[in-house]
Amino acid sequence: MKKNIFFFLLLSVFANAQINRFFYEYKYIPDSNEKADVKKDMMLLDIDKNGSTYYSHEKFIADSTSKADIEKQLKGGFGGNISINRREGPGAVSFKVTKQYPDFKTYLFRSISTDQYKIAEDKKPEWKILPDKQKIGEYNTQKATTSFGGRDWTAWFSTDIPFQDGPYKFYGLPGLIVKIEDNTGSHIMTLVGNKKMAAAASSTEAQLPENLRIIGIGGKELEVTEDQFKKAWKAYVNDPSKNMREMMMRNSGDPNRQMVFKMKTQDGKEISDPNQVFREMEKRTKEALKKNNNPIEPDLVN
Repeated sequence: MKKNIFFFLLLSVFANAQINRFFYEYKYIPDSNEKADVKKDMMLLDIDKNGSTYYSHEKFIADSTSKADIEKQLKGGFGGNISINRREGPGAVSFKVTKQYPDFKTYLFRSISTDQYKIAEDKKPEWKILPDKQKIGEYNTQKATTSFGGRDWTAWFSTDIPFQDGPYKFYGLPGLIVKIEDNTGSHIMTLVGNKKMAAAASSTEAQLPENLRIIGIGGKELEVTEDQFKKAWKAYVNDPSKNMREMMMRNSGDPNRQMVFKMKTQDGKEISDPNQVFREMEKRTKEALKKNNNPIEPDLVN
């Protein structure tokens, strides 16, 4: 009888090509040396009959706005110059996670410089379900624990919500994960709301000219294993501007391709000399890495 009820609920949930959107407040501490500096981001977990997508609402808006700007400039001819104003806040989460039903094939999407990586996850969370129960918001939940990605996690799931899914790469419990927190309190994801919405029509991304690269937008997407991503990440940490320098070298001999490097220093001064741009890029990257030493999945970048 329970199986029939569960099946009926799933049919109701997915009727009329609907998306079930769950809102998670994500609190995280980027710098382990500054534990009082807690960042927040509103994350979305969109679930439909084919799977789920977990991503930052703030970054989604920023990317959509930037891509609309690019499309407008491309349609206007743009005269060889593209101007991009990135609008997401300094604490915006840049990763995205997708899961494909019914086998929960999981991919993490992350960028390194101008390259976009689709990282296949080959491990699934192994849960220990405990008898502890508590009410979180309007949901009756039960406790479960797991070790994953270099952290120990405690989750609270609700069988009231008929999805064996959750935020980030977490899934496999007999109900939706309402809250999950690592044992250091550095990463906490809590369900704060949900709604049903019609499935949006598929959209195409702005097509950039072949010789145009914008960090965080477009670029080639590489499907890799975790080990391959680790190697790419290590190379980036050791030499943050290598990708851009190689791009410049590849195109330097082509008279039809002219690469222009522009960026502003922290004091607002615009620089365009490639060597200055590369030095500034390396400086900023190394400073950012020092302040972002507490990732959600340490095993992926260490």
